[in-house]
Amino acid sequence: MRRFFVVVSALSLLLIAVAVANPTRASASSIPKSLTFAATDSPNILVSPIQGPAVSKQLEARAKTSWPWYVTRAAGFLAAISLVLLILSGIGFITGTSFRFLEPLTAWATHKAIAYIFAISGTIHVIALLFDKYVPFTIAQALVPFLSHYRQISIAGHHFGSLYVALGVFSLYFVLAIILTSIFWMDKKPHTWKIFHFLSYLTIVFVFFHALYLGTDLAHGVFRVIWIVLGILIAIAIVYRLKRRAKVE
Repeated sequence: MRRFFVVVSALSLLLIAVAVANPTRASASSIPKSLTFAATDSPNILVSPIQGPAVSKQLEARAKTSWPWYVTRAAGFLAAISLVLLILSGIGFITGTSFRFLEPLTAWATHKAIAYIFAISGTIHVIALLFDKYVPFTIAQALVPFLSHYRQISIAGHHFGSLYVALGVFSLYFVLAIILTSIFWMDKKPHTWKIFHFLSYLTIVFVFFHALYLGTDLAHGVFRVIWIVLGILIAIAIVYRLKRRAKVE
């Protein structure tokens, strides 16, 4: 377990570093005025800084206004990866694949640890949105599906509102139901618990499209390709899991 938490901690730091790294390049107009200087035609160059806020002050102001965006990206990234690991490890319990790598008790403890990481990072992802000034979300918009107006879409002439935000909200409630039933019903009502646990498959589908169309780091490039490949891999694993359940029944 100690090795697992070391790996998770390292992964978390890597994801935060990826989120903080702004993919856009600064344009000429974004150069701080405090770095601008004037030169004369004489051999003696006179450097005259133009009055304005210092660079450190500008960076401090930017950090104060942009930190929710960085936290949201990092937490969302971590939640997405932990959910993928959670789904694959859960399916591995049924197929026996997980026990090829870990002993049963260790595999179960690892599964629970990943679930905690997913729940915490998902919660941080939602809370950080409430502090974002660039794309402001109210508490109601973060908790009620289709109440947000962020990136509304239309498909085949039909208006679906902010569908991808709504998928994230639905996923939040699915996860809450899975966690609560796991805590209170796993031993007392195992059949009901299993039914609710199947919501995890619907959750990963909703999260997949939520992240694919709203995630800043998944908009293009290698991360988008990796996310699509992971989605295909999970779809194959879920289909195999459901077929196996049908054969057993």
